[in-house]
Amino acid sequence: MKIEVNGTRHDIAATTVAEALTLLGWGDMRVATALNGDFVPAAARADTALSDGDRLEVLTAMQGG
Repeated sequence: MKIEVNGTRHDIAATTVAEALTLLGWGDMRVATALNGDFVPAAARADTALSDGDRLEVLTAMQGG
């Protein structure tokens, strides 16, 4: 299926947000996620299904001040 991740198109075999994060290399990282503009809590990622054309945003913490 084709989804957009942080503005870049990806053809991915994942069916859930959690699977997508693993396939894209963010599986073990502490990140914030939003699917089509709606926040997805970490506890809900395994149960949040992806559909063709979805927009996934993945944000990592940045240090600085």
